[in-house]
Amino acid sequence: MPHSQLLEPINNFLVCTTPQQWVEQAIKKENLSVILIDHLICELKAAQSAMFLIRKYAVDKEGSDALLEWLKPFETLIYKREGNWRDLVAKNKLTKSIIPKSNSPYGQDLIDKMVLLIKEELHHFYQVLEIMDEYGVEYQSITPCRYAKGMLRHVKTFEPNALVDKLIVGAYIEARSCERFAKLAPHVDKRLGDFYISLLRSEARHYQDYLTLAQEVADFDITERVKEFGEIEAELISSQDEDFKFHSGLPIAES
Repeated sequence: MPHSQLLEPINNFLVCTTPQQWVEQAIKKENLSVILIDHLICELKAAQSAMFLIRKYAVDKEGSDALLEWLKPFETLIYKREGNWRDLVAKNKLTKSIIPKSNSPYGQDLIDKMVLLIKEELHHFYQVLEIMDEYGVEYQSITPCRYAKGMLRHVKTFEPNALVDKLIVGAYIEARSCERFAKLAPHVDKRLGDFYISLLRSEARHYQDYLTLAQEVADFDITERVKEFGEIEAELISSQDEDFKFHSGLPIAES
């Protein structure tokens, strides 16, 4: 499928497009390192968020411990700066099958979709590390931008609405990532552009998986709630933002 076809539902889903000013800022050579490092962290955060949902809503302690063990070497590399990133490719697998806890109302579909997402996000994490190595970009700690937190503060505090909202937020994060990869691809060198295009298929499916799960979990039509979060997301993307990152808003013009 041509990537233009993959992007059509994404572009219809998102309320606004990425501002051209963000694209112009993102393709500057001096911003390559922050884009790659933030992309790396976003892949890990995506895996962590999906894992949190499985652990909170769908598995018992044994399954939860197995999931944490899976993620541990990736987190250790980032948070403790320990380990060799080249070893991670062999660690992206579960050592046991994960089954739903007996009293989970969400069950295997949530687990199956999120486990696949985690595997893909951790694979992308490794791929970004490869590219950083090729481009001579060293990992360094950076502050998170306002984007995800700006949406999560609107999540309901009661269930199942809290889970529904978290899944909708996940859909928007994945969809925006997909849109931004497509925006960047034509303006960077072939190696990086090809990589961004290669991510579109999985990112496009991830946003659909989140939306499907949200409607399955909800005891109501989620259409209006999706629209509400769409407006929140669009405001974060289109309003001025002092902190330039992969999911940041409109860059403030230099005086």
